[in-house]
Amino acid sequence: MADTGGAEQRSTAQAVVIRLWNSRWLLAAGIVAVLTVYGFADMSGYVVLLACAVLLFAAAMLPASVARQSAEDAAAIEAGGLQQLSGEYLAAAVADPLIIFDRTATIVHANAAAFAAFGGIAPGISLSLKFRAPEMQALLDSILSGAAASDVVDYTEKLPVERAYRVSASSVGHGTDLYVLVFKDQSEARRIDRMRADFIANASHELRTPLASISGFIETLRGPARNDPAAREQFLQIMQNQTGRMARLIDDLLSLSRLEMKPYLKPGTEVDLRQTLDSVIDSLGPLARENGVAIERDFAEGPLDVPGDRDELFQVFENLLENACKYGQSGGRVVVTIAHRDDGPEPGIDVTIRDFGPGIPEEHIPRITERFYRVDVENSRTQKGTGLGLSIVKHILTRHNARLSIKSEVGNGAAFTVHLPAH
Repeated sequence: MADTGGAEQRSTAQAVVIRLWNSRWLLAAGIVAVLTVYGFADMSGYVVLLACAVLLFAAAMLPASVARQSAEDAAAIEAGGLQQLSGEYLAAAVADPLIIFDRTATIVHANAAAFAAFGGIAPGISLSLKFRAPEMQALLDSILSGAAASDVVDYTEKLPVERAYRVSASSVGHGTDLYVLVFKDQSEARRIDRMRADFIANASHELRTPLASISGFIETLRGPARNDPAAREQFLQIMQNQTGRMARLIDDLLSLSRLEMKPYLKPGTEVDLRQTLDSVIDSLGPLARENGVAIERDFAEGPLDVPGDRDELFQVFENLLENACKYGQSGGRVVVTIAHRDDGPEPGIDVTIRDFGPGIPEEHIPRITERFYRVDVENSRTQKGTGLGLSIVKHILTRHNARLSIKSEVGNGAAFTVHLPAH
């Protein structure tokens, strides 16, 4: 407490001195005026000038001493504050897993994030036994041997789930014989990079296939089929189909890109689901008739409004209904249901599109919304699918704070349900 009071008094004194320094010219002028007016006029001018010079010199020296004292006080306050913080408190404030160990690679302390990430770690446990990966052993050897003051490696934890970390190691302080490991989780960044690489590879493959076909047909038309009208007509039709497929793929890629650039959709306008689904069913009527599928409606009574963007929700239901008509055509019918949901924590509306086709094997359901993922590649291409429809559906629903659930049984069709919030 005495130190604090002294610091406060020094701060007050410093403020006074600074105010005097800021008014130094006015003070000098005042002194000269007083000397001149009140009886010191007979004094030598050199004496007056000497007095002013002394005053100005003292004022010039004061700021330097004040600055030095201020810096010393700040350093003392900072040192006192840091001394009151223990290493345990500092480690707890770090969000990443952090482990402090000694020269024998024995754990001295681990924060809560480290316990949550790795489990089974406690003071006294050997790091060499806990992390047996070669890269971790090399990191510990490098730091403990003094070969490097700090070092960084990439480490992958396999269990209970695979996580990728960038691990940095360094000494703590000077002469403490303590060292620290900090684990920066890179799993999400690695997943995004892998997904981006897969996306580019898949998109390139999807575009290369029709381009190769078109190139081959052009070569044939310029050679063996040059004078064969029937073959020329057949090849031109195939080329038209392939260019149409590439155009659909590019449109879907652009749709995905636009969706990813848009922020989360805040509820604003209301969308009438009854009217929207009626429009979707009417627009896909010719496709349903072409595939021999009857579309049935089962809509709940009353208002069926949800917050959202009508065009985007139209795209969601159009994708789902089109898939049901194409891939579930063997069932002969598709049922579109709108129902109120009152059993959850928040009220909402569920839209279910159910077909009675061959269904989807259970192992495919978790991955069916991935980009370019197909249950049956040949059937999908026959139906002019791009492999991006359900990925677009997922992105739109995420923007609407909604979700998609899929239930299917092989031989009994599939049901895709969109769960939309009512407010």
